[in-house]
Amino acid sequence: MAAQTTGDITDALMADSVWTDADLDAHGIPRWSVPFVTIGGGIGSFAMVDALRVAGVDPSAMLVLSDLDAPTETYEHLATNSQIPDHERLRSDSGSVLDCLWGWPGYALREAITKRRPGPVWQVATEPILSEYFTPQAGQVYQSVHREAARIGWHTMLRKGVVRTVRKRAGGDYFVLFTPEPGTAPTKRVAIHARFVHLAVGYPGVRFLPDLQAYRETYDDYRSVVNAYEPHNHVYEEMLRRPTTVLVRGSGIVASRVLQRIIDDREQHGAQTQIIHLFRSYPQGWQGDSRMFRRPSRRGWTYQAFNFPKASWGGQLRYQLEGLEGEERVAFIDAVGGTNTAPRRDWQRQLEEGARDGFYTQALGTVDAVEPAKGSTRVATTIRTPTDGIGVLEADFILDATGLEAEIEEHRVLRDLLEHGGAGRNVKGRLDVERNFEVRGTAHGDGRMYASGSITLGGYYAGVDSFLGLQHAALQIQGALASQGFSRRLGALRSTSQWLKWARNVAP
Repeated sequence: MAAQTTGDITDALMADSVWTDADLDAHGIPRWSVPFVTIGGGIGSFAMVDALRVAGVDPSAMLVLSDLDAPTETYEHLATNSQIPDHERLRSDSGSVLDCLWGWPGYALREAITKRRPGPVWQVATEPILSEYFTPQAGQVYQSVHREAARIGWHTMLRKGVVRTVRKRAGGDYFVLFTPEPGTAPTKRVAIHARFVHLAVGYPGVRFLPDLQAYRETYDDYRSVVNAYEPHNHVYEEMLRRPTTVLVRGSGIVASRVLQRIIDDREQHGAQTQIIHLFRSYPQGWQGDSRMFRRPSRRGWTYQAFNFPKASWGGQLRYQLEGLEGEERVAFIDAVGGTNTAPRRDWQRQLEEGARDGFYTQALGTVDAVEPAKGSTRVATTIRTPTDGIGVLEADFILDATGLEAEIEEHRVLRDLLEHGGAGRNVKGRLDVERNFEVRGTAHGDGRMYASGSITLGGYYAGVDSFLGLQHAALQIQGALASQGFSRRLGALRSTSQWLKWARNVAP
């Protein structure tokens, strides 16, 4: 009887891949109905809902299911941990305006107007020949998203809680099993009946390098060995208190930000930190196929303004990728992406000065073991060099900035979709989606399921994990929904009228 009054689930219910209305009634789980549900509530969900609101969908036809209070909350958390506070700049261009589908005015013009100086506009006009690419300050992005969220009525659509699973409904459509915040529903769980489901759950999780994870679990040391995406301010605080040595692993944008933070503390606050930077590979010279694109490498770093070449978002590389399948698609994505960082002069100068002054040193090799150093409180990393020699690197802290992402099945909803929803993996192990971002194998009657963001990397669009990529996916999905009668098509007249509303901060 408890299951009939509290909304509890049973093993028998979870074993069924298709649920009936009667199944839920028998478990005392009430049903809510809404045409469209987006799961995640971060900036991927925000981009999707924003596109649909601009296209004329009423807020009453949509729900946002999330444990977040604001769409930028997770992004802000990861950026702050990665040493990108509000005043620092992100890796996104001026036109990738998350709060504005039209991309104008861009972040550069907005900053020029706000600060009353023409510098940002001049930088955009002369990039990348005379100036570095303009990138927006993190705080500027957050503020603009909060403004747009208020304009489109985000909080009227938001339901706080946790999604347990998405199951097909007998006869068509889907049930989204949802655990609302305590006190907001009469039972522990509710089932939301929706025709359209959108998944934008972000990163399934952060995965450590195996040797570092083994060290943490073996020695129960979560203080000396940390990941750049998890809170680790205690490392920088300790560096300010006493001379320390830190071993940094990784050579992407997060590694460069971490190194800049460490050296900033040396320059501005008198820290005496010694840096050892461990590389697994050490590219030099030009990388890539000269027939398609090339990018420079120097002293172990590969430089590229953005995580993919700009033509991947809307140029020839985008159209080339859309025509590839299987291993050809994997090779292409790896070639145009891979580990790289932005060629910013400020931190390049810092590394050059650090190498000259002796506080920044580099090491090359693969890790054999990570264990406590003998006779000290440090951590010892044993490496095998390219010449098959053995070296030992001792440090007070190891900071992992490799950016490894967990497998998608580590996210409960995605794992359940693979097991019960008909979803499959693409060539890079993420969710397999069509060119319009519909999740393959999950269509059910008139119901359709879509996904966007990093969980779709490996599909027909490279830059899915970016502001512009999230907007591209949202517009592709909106077009697919319009063809099924859920929203209006965004023609020239409606688009113009909606931009004017956006400019005046009037609700769509």
